[in-house]
Amino acid sequence: MAKKATLTKSQVKEGVIENLRTAYRKTIATASNAQIYNAVAMTIKDAVLDNWITTYDHYEKAKVKTVYYLSMEFLMGRFMGNAILNLALEETVQEALDELGIDVNLAEESEPDPGLGNGGLGRLAACFLDSLSTMGYPAYGCGIRYHYGIFEQHIENGYQVEKPDNWLQHGDPWSVRREEFAREIKFGGRVISVKNDDGTYHFDLEDYHSVMAVPYDYPVVGYKTKTVNTLRLWDAEPVNRFDLQSFNQGQYERATQEQNLARNLSSVLYPADDHVSGKELRLRQQYFFISATIQRAIEQFEGRHGRCFDKLSDYMQFQLNDTHPTLAVAELMRVLLDVYYLEWDDAWEITRATCAYTNHTIMSEALEKWPVEIFSRLLPRIYMIVEEINRRFCVNLVEWYGNDPERIRKMAICADGQVRMAHLAIVGGHSVNGVAAIHTEILKDIELRDFYEIYPEKFNSKTNGITPRRWIAKCNPGLSKLVTKTLGKDDWISDLGQLAKLKPHADDAGFQESFMKVKHDNKVALSNYFRSEYGIGVDPDSIFDIQVKRLHEYKRQLLCIFHVIDMYNTIKTNPGMDVRPRTYMFSAKAAASYHRAKLIIKLINAVAEVVNNDPTIDGRLKVLFLPNYRVSLAEKLVPAADVSEQISTAGKEASGTGNMKFMLNGAVTIGTLDGANVEMLEEVGDENMFIFGMTAEQVHSLTVSGNYSPWNLYNMDFNIRNVLTTLINGTLDRNHDLFRELYDAMLNGYNGARPDEYYVLQDFAAYKKAQEAVDAAYKDPKRWAKMAIMNTACAGKFSSDRTIKEYADEIWKMKPVKIK
Repeated sequence: MAKKATLTKSQVKEGVIENLRTAYRKTIATASNAQIYNAVAMTIKDAVLDNWITTYDHYEKAKVKTVYYLSMEFLMGRFMGNAILNLALEETVQEALDELGIDVNLAEESEPDPGLGNGGLGRLAACFLDSLSTMGYPAYGCGIRYHYGIFEQHIENGYQVEKPDNWLQHGDPWSVRREEFAREIKFGGRVISVKNDDGTYHFDLEDYHSVMAVPYDYPVVGYKTKTVNTLRLWDAEPVNRFDLQSFNQGQYERATQEQNLARNLSSVLYPADDHVSGKELRLRQQYFFISATIQRAIEQFEGRHGRCFDKLSDYMQFQLNDTHPTLAVAELMRVLLDVYYLEWDDAWEITRATCAYTNHTIMSEALEKWPVEIFSRLLPRIYMIVEEINRRFCVNLVEWYGNDPERIRKMAICADGQVRMAHLAIVGGHSVNGVAAIHTEILKDIELRDFYEIYPEKFNSKTNGITPRRWIAKCNPGLSKLVTKTLGKDDWISDLGQLAKLKPHADDAGFQESFMKVKHDNKVALSNYFRSEYGIGVDPDSIFDIQVKRLHEYKRQLLCIFHVIDMYNTIKTNPGMDVRPRTYMFSAKAAASYHRAKLIIKLINAVAEVVNNDPTIDGRLKVLFLPNYRVSLAEKLVPAADVSEQISTAGKEASGTGNMKFMLNGAVTIGTLDGANVEMLEEVGDENMFIFGMTAEQVHSLTVSGNYSPWNLYNMDFNIRNVLTTLINGTLDRNHDLFRELYDAMLNGYNGARPDEYYVLQDFAAYKKAQEAVDAAYKDPKRWAKMAIMNTACAGKFSSDRTIKEYADEIWKMKPVKIK
């Protein structure tokens, strides 16, 4: 087995053979694909271990400042291929496996996507960890080791069906169990006061129930560096595994009570919370990983620096990735107050200097709130601390604004029977950042305006980014090789701004041909994948128009599928019309309890069923809904996309990162002026994007005015009327009422919501016009090639390396550390 950070071909071969023998008692000839993958993965991990150990030995000796990136999800994607790339072992591993008779692609495809995230929040966290290691910033990513992902999506009769995502079924070769760092996490119970030796008091719990948080560490390998940071995921285990006395007394449920509590805590990402039990479980999960992380981090600080907690923020930063980790504010206070007996004011000053909050949503209804009844019952001591933070904050509000009950109610952390986590994060930290320029301005001007008036110095913008390692070097080797050949070397992979050097080649006929050949090859590869995976034939010469992201009404998958219905209706009316063949691809998961989103999935599949089986369409239009969207599927779709759909209602998408992935890989965006689309437009120019629809200001004004009437659009626009009629006239399903809810939601509102709440119909005509412009541009190959090249050439700003440097310089005040 190899013991160095680099591997020779013979060491790879020996490692794979030895791991199969010792772990499974198998040879290559008798091992399953999953076992072969595990053997290869263990061989690669072995090459990482020395650097991993050296990295943390250096951190310990140098007493470096460390950022703890706290997130409920880390959508890491497959580990092995990314590790091989970052270790620069691609050729070595390829040759070794070839000589062993192992198909490296088959081995990689046998790796399950870790079920540790769901959408952009988790994928951003994964990109940030890659950049932190590549750039040499000491860091931990901290979350939960879910035994099952959010769910594995199946499509049955057009409907989403959720099934367990058992990603750990065949083992977990990348993790290292660190039982020595296990911590007890307490829930419920009663708060009691305990007298200290000096006559003061601190608080403790009695009659509580608890679980053990056991960390599993995963290596995060930097690209061509010695740095290996850690993703630390906490798993829940019972304090006492089995109560034999209760069992022998016939109290079987009580005998396994602790086991069940622990099992539930780390079972599933985002359990359904449309009932009290689900809400309780989500709150337990959040406190579970936060408490474990804070306890361990403070213990580590004490080991390095003693109890000089006034210097805590000089050596440690907790970055809260959205509101889910906000309990870090209260938990850090608890540890400083109840474990180390600090005075409140000292603990509060330390906490605020150490915590920072990233906001990921503009919609106020998405800002997390907890019912006081649940919060105080599950976390009684934490609730006491939050109440005291709230009391002191409200006293300050009275000092600043006078006795204004409505303002205090609006801004309080605890009000209306709820604990408002975003308010706690803002008050309890030193930084509040948005994730795109327009998002931050909306926070300052509208959603969090009252807090911005008080704390203007806290607010800042950090536009999101993506890692070039996974999102071009790994997923698009053809384009990566072309860029490296053109620029002369491959250091652009860790300095994405160098892509700007491609701009002079955008008009070059030879480069255009090479660039578009890579795109066509990727489309052929994707078509072959569809044929083998789904038995579907797709024309690689058609326009690949792709919308992949979480299914939510504000993201407006409905607008895109309405356009498809409109195109279908138009072709049926004018069978001879000249339309460039187009393949629309959708992929998205809807939350298990989100009925409307699941109905939209059914609609997309119903449209696909009709369109794809109508011989009069003659291949001019095809619709696919690809089940179980995940990172490994995105890695196939992104390089092959011609058109990237980024069509959310302006002012609703905080940033987006899928838009950046498509841009980097030479797709042309059709989108609204929302999120990072605004900054993408600034980089690439309006001649290389298709922008349509209302601005965020126009959306806000129309909403505030209350003057919007979708019936006027229905009456005046034949295309809109025809699309909506198609929903209920039996074209899509013999049950005319199946999609009536969507029809009513557009025109009349549904369940108390405003009609056409996300302005699908209002933007429909502008979207249709933009799609016609897409069609016209694609018919001019040279023009389209230039647009595609310019998108790649202008994507340099959207590297997560740039984002992380801004966090490090402006929020965390950190410098990179070189591991020798």
